[in-house]
Amino acid sequence: MGGSGRPPSPPSLGAPRRGRGAPRGRDSFTGSETARARWLQAASALTLLTLWEGLSRAAWVDPLFVPAPSGVARAFLSVGGASLSALGETLAKTAVAYALSVVLGVTLGITLGSMRTLRQVLSPFVIALYGMPKILILPWIVLLLGYGTAPAIVYGTIHGLFPILVLVAGGVRDVDEHLVRVARAYGATTWQLYWKVLLPAIVPTVLAGMRLGIVFCMLGVLVVEMFAGVRGMGHVLGSLANGFRAPELFAATALVSAASIAAVLGLDRLNERLSHWRG
Repeated sequence: MGGSGRPPSPPSLGAPRRGRGAPRGRDSFTGSETARARWLQAASALTLLTLWEGLSRAAWVDPLFVPAPSGVARAFLSVGGASLSALGETLAKTAVAYALSVVLGVTLGITLGSMRTLRQVLSPFVIALYGMPKILILPWIVLLLGYGTAPAIVYGTIHGLFPILVLVAGGVRDVDEHLVRVARAYGATTWQLYWKVLLPAIVPTVLAGMRLGIVFCMLGVLVVEMFAGVRGMGHVLGSLANGFRAPELFAATALVSAASIAAVLGLDRLNERLSHWRG
């Protein structure tokens, strides 16, 4: 009524401050609850290791294939140096493959998800490539690139690319259209629409794809190192398995698992840091 004709400013969407009497969220814990959870986790792991040790000492499992935890711990001393060096090479290849898969997966996923005609044309091909066992193209990669670092990076990139691409494209497609309409109604440019609306909305999807991607990238690199590599942790694991060195194999496997778990936990922390941007 007699106003300037401009639409009213949108309400603030910032997260409310947590007052003294505000209820805690479902995922928030006090210090005592966190300490109790950590204690239960440690007790569960210790119980499992004790049971494993007891079964091994009682000869209920064949130590040739399932060594005792004490034997695995001693095996770290014999393979520690070589395994750490090989793990460093594997992680370096994985880092390059992961960076490529994230950049390509997020870029192609946003492009595919935001352009309806392109999505309708290319989606069947993307789904077909995603569902195809990637091991089928490994001989072709080795034939073209030979042995060494290049095939591991290429195969790792392909392994990590498609989970990220499919998840990001689906996340962009499922963004609430009302958010886009409101942003356009307030005069948002295309760049502002992507940066202020689209990207914050798909942060959980991107982080979920990145968590899957790091595991798939490392898997792809290890596969190439096992079957077509001369260096790296995959080559070490294959050599230990062929030599029936079970304690050393378990120790090397534990190192790879620890590195993969650390990477996933790091991405979880990144998700927590980016959660304020979504607000």
